[in-house]
Amino acid sequence: MLPVALIHLCVLLAVLCSVSAVADDEQPRREIRFAVAALFPPFQSRDPQGQLVGLNIELGNALCLQLNVRCTWVDQKVVEDFPGLEARQFDAIMGMAPTSARRRWVSFTDNLYPFTTRLVARRQSGLLPTPRSLKGKRLGVLLGSNREAFARLKWAPKGVIVKSFWLNSELVRSLVAGEIDATLQGTVEIREALLDTYDGQDFDFLGPAVSARLLGDGVAIAVRKPDTALRNELNRALEQLMHNGEYQRLLEPYRLQAPPAEVTPPAAE
Repeated sequence: MLPVALIHLCVLLAVLCSVSAVADDEQPRREIRFAVAALFPPFQSRDPQGQLVGLNIELGNALCLQLNVRCTWVDQKVVEDFPGLEARQFDAIMGMAPTSARRRWVSFTDNLYPFTTRLVARRQSGLLPTPRSLKGKRLGVLLGSNREAFARLKWAPKGVIVKSFWLNSELVRSLVAGEIDATLQGTVEIREALLDTYDGQDFDFLGPAVSARLLGDGVAIAVRKPDTALRNELNRALEQLMHNGEYQRLLEPYRLQAPPAEVTPPAAE
């Protein structure tokens, strides 16, 4: 058995550590470190000068400004870096769909904005976003995305050939070249990457939007489950941005619900 004095010492150390942790939690927040995978324009990417740009970056900076804290961006190779979040390499992950599978690991803020998942293919293909229509067809998805998880779990076992791509630009090139038959994506990123371009004039959204728990219906910020204070602060700041008009100003240029643009063919040389 441990000596009584040693037991008392251990209890005292535990109390001191607990008090120190509480004191740290009560310190005013000075910084929020957002993890971001800068591979998904127009939400998060790097411009030719190497600066982070996009809707999620603008929203994150606006939230930090509202909370009067410094915004630090930690560029990641993958979006779903839950081990890095748990290891406190950053405080939050910016721009994730709060799906049921992800909620097992992290907590989410309120949705920053909605998004819709659609099937995109050549207009004359006659394809629909169902496993019956896509059986034997090659479906492109982004690696590590919720659309990839959905397609592999729900459609691949029914004969849909799912091909994953690291970059959206690679996926689009394969779609235009006929190396894949369709892609399942959020409407905004595929509109900018393909449908609003000259190469996308033969492509369109086909069939209704795809809705499932695995896909989610919006984009939010992921935080560690115990970090309710940060989640509540971010939710409060988001609500304030909505009330003061800054939220609408930031979202307007991104045309989240707009249809594909009419594209004029380039002039003949």
